[in-house]
Amino acid sequence: MNYGDWPPYVSVAQRRARANREMKKLRKQGRDIVPIEIQGRKIAATFWGESWCRHLERFSDFANRLPRGRTYVRNGSVCHLAIKQGKVEAIVSGSELYHVAIDIAPLSSQRWGKVRKQCTGQIGSMLELLQGQLSGQVMEIVTDPVTGLFPEPKDITLHCDCPDWADMCKHVAAVLYGVGARLDERPELLFVLRGVDHEELISADLDMQAATAGKGKRRRLANQDLSNVFGIEIDNAGEPETAQPSSSGESPRKKTAQRGRVFKPTGAAVSRLRKQLGMTRTQFAQLIGVSPQTVATWENRRGKLKLQQRTLAALTDTWRSENW
Repeated sequence: MNYGDWPPYVSVAQRRARANREMKKLRKQGRDIVPIEIQGRKIAATFWGESWCRHLERFSDFANRLPRGRTYVRNGSVCHLAIKQGKVEAIVSGSELYHVAIDIAPLSSQRWGKVRKQCTGQIGSMLELLQGQLSGQVMEIVTDPVTGLFPEPKDITLHCDCPDWADMCKHVAAVLYGVGARLDERPELLFVLRGVDHEELISADLDMQAATAGKGKRRRLANQDLSNVFGIEIDNAGEPETAQPSSSGESPRKKTAQRGRVFKPTGAAVSRLRKQLGMTRTQFAQLIGVSPQTVATWENRRGKLKLQQRTLAALTDTWRSENW
């Protein structure tokens, strides 16, 4: 017997099987379906993902209702989750497939300006930013519940087409936790969600100051991030052009060899470098400026890799920043 017109109980296995069939249909229709897949009990493991989840749990409006979504996100019920500017769209498997939409107000220009001002000179590179390798002071700035990057409850509008009358049903709660899991993989999506450009936290002035102060490692990594990941051309004043010999007649390759070991582009070397950075293939691909599939192809290939000059330069600069 059903009470209150609620549908009969459907096991998790039955729900997942049905959801998989429906997601296959959507993929055949050309939809880009990206599920949330949690490994183990921990929903988020990186600075950005954990910070998002902790932030939501701070608010009394959310704290009592969020736990209902933990089981759902852990058991794979969030079949699809997409983060866009000002919006999270998701499909969650319950007794039926439910569609969730979460609208999030953009970060005000005044608040973003304060965050940028407070972070000036304290973030050395895009890699440092996206990996969450930040000082305690910067972490406090970006995660502050009132003045930081994360939205407050008043900035969030929730909607789910399930029959639950509550604004935050378990499907919505699962999606909110799912955002934290997605930020583990792609932390830059937080900036997309709030309608701001994360590149603005890496100041060109900071790069030039680091160069003149002789902070070679920090400067090389910052310039490499901007030039190779985001396509911004930066004048590396004071460094010889890669295509030109030095004034002493020595080639840059010879001078590099004299300064230490030379990065040899092999699949094994790429794999070691990625693991040394503690990055997934997706994160490493974003850093170098290629696709995750390209990284996988490199790592599975034996012998020397034949790479374009720009890609080789990106790999070499990253390797140098870690090994010099």
